[in-house]
Amino acid sequence: MTPPPEVPENATFNADDHNLDDNVVVGYHCERKEVPPLQIGENARLRRGTILYDGSTIGKNFQTGHNVVVREECTIGDDVAIWGNTVIDYGCVIGNNVKIHTGIYVAQFTIIEDGAFLAPGVSIANDLYPGDDDSAEVMAGPIIEAGAQIGVGVTLLPYVRIGAGSIIGSGSVVSRDIPPGVVAFGNPARVNRNVSDLPPVSTRDTDHPLR
Repeated sequence: MTPPPEVPENATFNADDHNLDDNVVVGYHCERKEVPPLQIGENARLRRGTILYDGSTIGKNFQTGHNVVVREECTIGDDVAIWGNTVIDYGCVIGNNVKIHTGIYVAQFTIIEDGAFLAPGVSIANDLYPGDDDSAEVMAGPIIEAGAQIGVGVTLLPYVRIGAGSIIGSGSVVSRDIPPGVVAFGNPARVNRNVSDLPPVSTRDTDHPLR
């Protein structure tokens, strides 16, 4: 028989207000520093293997896939979904209606604004010179502005800003700021066109055997 979800006594959490699988840990103890109890809004859906650290604040209707970790000192808005095998490291800010897909690493001090979407396999960095003490003092992840879409397997380097509503093509490495409302791709990613110039989806070939 599998154990019930682990909810420490100090967690600001009422399991009756949520839908939890077995083997979920809510309010995991933070060893890095002293932090307040986890706070989480109503109607969370937490799937097996989810671990939510103390010290974070999460809004209502939060959903996780399997094996999701959210570290301490994160602020997460309402209606956020984080799918399987994804790690949100400490000190991140995530807005409302954000979708973070599978197999993603979100580095410390990353900001993701309302309505942004991260496709599977996105990797986010926050340290210009790993191992350098001075660099560690000023670590900061990127800022992903509202409604931006980050494609499969994209790497976002420290400090970059992805403009609102922009699309980053799959496999790109973003090393410089991307303005709002554009499509950018490549290594390093460069602006290709405006999002408004993309052909409509209806013009694409949809003759697929599994559809």
